[in-house]
Amino acid sequence: MTDVAASDFRHPGRYVRLDTILRLRWLAALGQLMAIFIVAQGLEFEVPVVACVAIVAVSALLNLALQIAFNPMRRLEPVFVAGLLALNIVELAALLFLTGGLQNPFSFLFLGPVLISATVLPIRLTVALGLLAVGCASALVYFHLPLPWEGDEPLVLPPIYLLGVWTSILLTIGVTSLYAFQAAEEARKLSDALAATELVLTREQHLTQIDGLAAAAAHELGTPLSTIFLISRELEKSVKGDDQLTADLKTLREQAQRCRDILAKITQLSASGAPFDRMPLSTLIEETVAPHRDFGIEIKVRLAVAATREPVGARNPAILYGVGNILENAVDFARKRVEVNAWWNADTVEIVIADDGPGIAPDLLKRIGEPYLSRRRGADEAQRPRAGLGLGVFIARTLLERTGAKVSFTNRTFPDHGAVVRIVWPRVRFEGEESTAGPAD
Repeated sequence: MTDVAASDFRHPGRYVRLDTILRLRWLAALGQLMAIFIVAQGLEFEVPVVACVAIVAVSALLNLALQIAFNPMRRLEPVFVAGLLALNIVELAALLFLTGGLQNPFSFLFLGPVLISATVLPIRLTVALGLLAVGCASALVYFHLPLPWEGDEPLVLPPIYLLGVWTSILLTIGVTSLYAFQAAEEARKLSDALAATELVLTREQHLTQIDGLAAAAAHELGTPLSTIFLISRELEKSVKGDDQLTADLKTLREQAQRCRDILAKITQLSASGAPFDRMPLSTLIEETVAPHRDFGIEIKVRLAVAATREPVGARNPAILYGVGNILENAVDFARKRVEVNAWWNADTVEIVIADDGPGIAPDLLKRIGEPYLSRRRGADEAQRPRAGLGLGVFIARTLLERTGAKVSFTNRTFPDHGAVVRIVWPRVRFEGEESTAGPAD
């Protein structure tokens, strides 16, 4: 049940299209040309135009070469994306060297490539680009041409101001990039976890559909087998004096009857598992509990006696997987016993799963159910591995909430210990369109 949930969805390949990077580089080149033109022609400052335009031209030629040599829709590996972003940092550093270093207000553009890296690249490459940007900014404190300015004397800012600019660039790169990385990583985790949830639900739906297909096949094969059985029996009665032929017809009739019996069993087994069939709450609980009874943990099931009849809902793969996954976690963490309690009334249906294990750590209790939130434990005396609460619980909670349930996680009250998971449905949502609340049978 946890094979899909345990799959590694957390490290997808982070490939960026070449076209995306080239668009950013063209935008940077256009902005740099506009800045050079405005400073040189609009403000009439002394700017080394030829050298600056040469740097921008080299960047533009590289863009053209990449567009010609490669398909723009090609997805680049992270290291190549980092290389192009590093080239952007070096180009910006060269332009700032010609135009005043950190005295130039455009020096804060060092943040751009690092911020892009934080949203699309692994952390190690983002750190490398951040260090490159900080290194270039540090070098520009000491090595640069004068800032373009009007008048005969260039503008010279005090060292304390340059130190403040350098510090602000350093802090901006660090804080903003960390924030962007965290936000992008959370979005990636949620997207990957939801993809895993859809995969689990699809698999469970396919499994439930197999029974329906088996029942349909049994129904379709029943008619020709009945025909074979009847004809063989009539032929067996009509054949006289040929013991060999009579024996063959008897064998044929017996084998046809055997096939009919097998198909009848398949039909009976599939009758309770058809995708649109109904199942009472007690059956749902027993079906989820049965696979976990042979792991050395006592599972005690209690169903409260209520005035209303037992709720009967559709055989929903999302509910089966969700309840089963939470029960499996309880069995993994329990020391000796797991309790499954269920009760209902005219308005609600509730299942409570509790174990006698260590419980949920306080720092995880409010965040339980987030994707990839896990607290791994070692094996106990019996060397039975204990799984963490991570993607599997997120998938189970998401699937159950899709069916209208509210899932909450708590710990037992001291001196008892263990985790308690409460799953509550509105009875109308649990039973679907056939919801009724008649008297108890």
